Amino acid sequence: MLQLGLFIIGCLSSSHALEGADVVLSCSFVEEGGGMMGGAGGGALFSRTPATLVLRDLPVVSDEDASLDSVTPFNPPESPNADDLIFEVKGSSVELPDAEVILHADCNEQEVTCEISHYIPRGADPHAPPTHFIASLQVEGGGVSMSLVMQVLTSADTGPEAPPLMQSKLQIPLSQSGTLLTEAVFVVFSRARSLTVPVGGDAQLDCGFRRQQATPPEGVPGLEWRLQHRGSGRRILDMKTNEEEVEAGPQVTVGREGASVDPVLALEEGNVTLSLPRLRVADEGTYICTVTSGVFQTQQIVQLNIIQPPKVSLSEERTVYLNEPAQKLSCHCKSYYPLDVKVEWLSIISLEEEPEEIKEGMSLSSHRQHADGTFSVSSHLTFPLARYAPGTTVTCRVTHQALPDTADVSSRVLEPEGTGVDFYSVVITVLVVTVGTAIFYQVMGAN
Repeated sequence: MLQLGLFIIGCLSSSHALEGADVVLSCSFVEEGGGMMGGAGGGALFSRTPATLVLRDLPVVSDEDASLDSVTPFNPPESPNADDLIFEVKGSSVELPDAEVILHADCNEQEVTCEISHYIPRGADPHAPPTHFIASLQVEGGGVSMSLVMQVLTSADTGPEAPPLMQSKLQIPLSQSGTLLTEAVFVVFSRARSLTVPVGGDAQLDCGFRRQQATPPEGVPGLEWRLQHRGSGRRILDMKTNEEEVEAGPQVTVGREGASVDPVLALEEGNVTLSLPRLRVADEGTYICTVTSGVFQTQQIVQLNIIQPPKVSLSEERTVYLNEPAQKLSCHCKSYYPLDVKVEWLSIISLEEEPEEIKEGMSLSSHRQHADGTFSVSSHLTFPLARYAPGTTVTCRVTHQALPDTADVSSRVLEPEGTGVDFYSVVITVLVVTVGTAIFYQVMGAN
């Protein structure tokens, strides 16, 4: 995990916006992780080189006493080195969403992962010198995730003087300070990379984009939401604009009933959040939000987890202490998801004692799957009453990840009403009288 480096003194908060905060991130340059779909990669097929990403002039929020004096700007190396990979993103018309989350990540003890790779716009020559790069940033612990497309600035953009150095790996002219000057031209982001929703609930899968202003203005971007789960995939929603019928609005194709994206929000706010109502188990998986704007295309991934806590019940609320050798209790766990569930039996005689686990006489039914994808299972306990004195509590304890705590249902071993010492005395008396009467008649018969 790469550590975040921030050239900011202290942790700023409250309500007054300042300009000019620079963020410096330690990154990896991934040489074979590029292309239109992003730069995240790993494993033996990818080579990584240490790199630095400098985000210039991000807005920072401070209190009334704070000033720009409390923010330290990025200082380039005194002696530029052609081997250094320093990507400097100058302030541009493309807003970086939730910039404050990145600014304050270090103060909030959050880490930021950063990978940079070569990016090939659609229709560009893949063998031409690189003109674009993509940075994949993720703030750990529930922060923003973004894919940032950066365009290399030419000498005309950087000034009349020729760059003193060529970057040794990329063979791109560097600025006078030894950085590779770029500007942000397109970004796709998500503020929630993972969410957990119960069966039957509604989900909002967050995804958005920012792009440079075009003249004339561009219409609704191309959008695809796709679900991948357990090796298979399917299209959930597709939105595109026919160039010949721009005024008619975007064409939306839905592959899952009820799925929707608001085209107005997509055009005006860059919000392409996917709404999914009435969730089923089949909706669980990895959702890929792919946004296309002009020659640029990139994506974000949102993980949707489905949970449903089990409904736990016992077959008997109380077990009557009779002369039967054993009795049976059944603990039913119904309509839960995911599959993993733990059922155990405990017994306790009094509150002063610790419960003991019952390890004998148990059996578990096979898991049953319902039409909505949830599962049910039953655990049975057959126990000899002679081992459990009246007043003993027998508990079925169920553990499942959808439960905030264990679910306990209990049954108590009781004597029949009107029993106790007198009851047993009566029973003994009846037995004695019966046996005595039998012996009497046997003797009389013999005489």
